[in-house]
Amino acid sequence: MKIAVFSDNFYPELSGISDSIATTATELGKRGHTVKFFVPKYSKKNFRIANFPLREIHLGGNVHIHRIRSLPFPGPTRQSRAVSPVGVTTLAVKKFNPDIIHTHLFFGVGIKALTAAKVLGIPLVGTSHTPITEFVRYSPIRSKWFMSLSARYVSWYYNRCDFVSAPSQAIFKEMNMTGFRKPCQVISNPIDISAFTPVSDERRKKLKEHFQLSDRVALYTGRLAPEKNIDVIIRAITLVKKTVPEVNFAVTGHGSARESLEKLVKELHLEKQVKFLGTLHRKEFIKIYQAADIFAIASTAETQSISLMQAMAVGLPVVGVRWLALGEYITEKNGFLVKVGDHKTLAKKIIFLLRHPEKRKALGRGGIKTVKNFSIPKVADQWEEVYKKVISMKKNS
Repeated sequence: MKIAVFSDNFYPELSGISDSIATTATELGKRGHTVKFFVPKYSKKNFRIANFPLREIHLGGNVHIHRIRSLPFPGPTRQSRAVSPVGVTTLAVKKFNPDIIHTHLFFGVGIKALTAAKVLGIPLVGTSHTPITEFVRYSPIRSKWFMSLSARYVSWYYNRCDFVSAPSQAIFKEMNMTGFRKPCQVISNPIDISAFTPVSDERRKKLKEHFQLSDRVALYTGRLAPEKNIDVIIRAITLVKKTVPEVNFAVTGHGSARESLEKLVKELHLEKQVKFLGTLHRKEFIKIYQAADIFAIASTAETQSISLMQAMAVGLPVVGVRWLALGEYITEKNGFLVKVGDHKTLAKKIIFLLRHPEKRKALGRGGIKTVKNFSIPKVADQWEEVYKKVISMKKNS
C-alpha cells in the first residue's frame, strides 16, 4: 500500500502524537508499504528546544517526508507550528498517488488532508488523539461558546472521514456528544516494548547513581504544560518528604510550564527532592525509566499517554488521576487512581509504594502484561487490517 499521513504535529516537536505516527510508519515501511508524511516545516529554534540535531529524521527507506511551510504558533512545547489550510499540497498528494490518506489532527495540515481526499477521491482515515479542551487552552479565546464551537468543529471534521480511531473510548464519548457518527474503533498507540524493558535491582541502583538520584525515585516524563498538572505531584512530594526524606521526583521534558514549576519547587523548598532533567536523548530517556521506582501522572488531557505506557513496559507501578483515558488504562493490576487534584491521596499512594517493594513489583508485572497488547507489530497489524478494509469499502461504494 501507499499511505499518505497528514499531521499538524511532527518531529522535532515533543509529542506522543509525533512519536506514535513515526513509530507506526517505520514498522509499515519494514513490511513493504510506502508511507509519505505531509507535515509542517520546523525552524532551527524548534530543533534547539528539543536538543535535536538540525537534520531530517530517518524512518527507513520506504518512509518519506514532505514538509509544508509554517509559522510559529503558541503551544505547550513552544515548538508548535501553524500551516495555512490553502495551498498546492493536493498536487504533491496526486503525484504520490496514495491508496489511502490518514489524518491525525484537524488544523491547517488536517484541512489539507480533507481537501486532497475529496478532490482526488481517496479513502480517508482519521485518528483523534487529544481532547479539544487541551488545544483551546492555548487559544486567545477561552470562553464557553468557543469551547462548544470547537468541540462541534472536531466532530464535523472527523465526520468527513470514512473511519476514525482513537487511543481510548473516552475521546469518542466526548465527540459523540457533539454529533460524531462515523465508524470508529479504539486503536492504541504503539509501544516499543523491545526497548522499554525492566532491569534488575542492581542495574536500577547503578542508573540511579548515573542520574545522581536517591534510592527512592518517582518519575514524570512528557511535556511540561499546564494541563499536565505536574504541580499536583510536586505538592504531593512535600508530604512524601515528611515520611520518606530521601525521595526524589525526576521530571523530564520541556514546555511552557517549566518556569512556574521551578518557582513552585523553590517556594516549597524542594530543590533537593525535585530534579528537572530536561529533554533526554532516547538512550538516556529509556534509562531514566529504568532508574525510577514509581511513575506518577496527574494530567487531565490524556487520551492514552505514551509516557504512561512506557512506564508500564519497564515494570513501574503507576499512580494517576481518574480522568479520561487514565481511568481506562490504570487498573488495580498495575497501579492506583486518585481524584483529580488530590495531592494528599497521591502522596499516600506514593509513600505506600515506596515502603512496599513487593507491591511495587506485583503492580509492575501487571503493567508489563497490560502493554504487551500494544506492541509495535500488533498495532501495525491492526492498521494494515483497517487500511485494507476502508480501501475495499470505498471501492465498493
